[in-house]
Amino acid sequence: MVEQMRIDPQSALAGKRVLVTGGRGFVGTALSARLHELGAQVYTVGRTPPADASSFSLVADLQNAEATNGIFETAQPDYVMHLASHVVGARSLDVVLSTLHSNLTSTVNLLMAAKSHGCQRVVLTGSLEEPEPSLEWPIPSSPYAAAKLAAGAYGRMFNVLFELPVVILRVFMVYGPGPQDDKKLVPYTITSLLNAKQPTFSSGTREVDWVYVEDVAEAFVRAAVAPGAAGGTFDVGSGKLVSVQKVVELIHELMEAPAAPEFGTAQDRPMEQIRRADIAPSRRSLDWSPRTSLSDGLRSTIEWFSRES
Repeated sequence: MVEQMRIDPQSALAGKRVLVTGGRGFVGTALSARLHELGAQVYTVGRTPPADASSFSLVADLQNAEATNGIFETAQPDYVMHLASHVVGARSLDVVLSTLHSNLTSTVNLLMAAKSHGCQRVVLTGSLEEPEPSLEWPIPSSPYAAAKLAAGAYGRMFNVLFELPVVILRVFMVYGPGPQDDKKLVPYTITSLLNAKQPTFSSGTREVDWVYVEDVAEAFVRAAVAPGAAGGTFDVGSGKLVSVQKVVELIHELMEAPAAPEFGTAQDRPMEQIRRADIAPSRRSLDWSPRTSLSDGLRSTIEWFSRES
């Protein structure tokens, strides 16, 4: 894509109605906070009501088309940011249908409702796990990867065939402060060391592109308002590969913890993807690039978990 004119997100989003699916999850919470800072009216969607439910906290199962249309009737959004997802790395048959409906059926229902309600733009969340449409990597590595690949294809189709402006952000490995799945590598490592327990891992040799959660939130904001970005798919990562072992060792060093991590206690998952984000298109078209270094981001994450423990 050609380089686009820069735009001020605050002037573009202030007073606008923004629907954030998965808005009470890890990334969604950071994104919702950023949107509030910019003056947007934010509606979050989840399957269950939060403890502090308000008129802006909507409850719906996006696998249900009628329920999905109902939240659009209520929110009347100008922009939609679709983060709701069932993330599972399992390679087993029993997750095929759940990942299909949670990640694909829900996305199609959302795209249909967004088109019917005349939304200005929809930002979909892709994944580093989904394969590139090329001969070099034609096979999805998991049911989750297949569902995300198909969801992106529907988004591109709606953008061209039905003229619904859709941007896809292919988000790499997100980490940072905030409530999240404690089985994920960074929170698992930190909480284990805080509790003086030895964290155990597989080989740790997999190289991963890590990106800080607040940088990811900013990418969504930019994708919503960047001129000419509709129809594009953009990587959101650091552009650098760092192995799992090095990240764990850096956490251990920053925490000065006595318990040493142990590697090689479990088998590596088959078909683990090793991909480096190409952030040049994101920089050109979205005026976005990551700002937080891995060491600074991990330090902030450790501080947050230390306060919350």
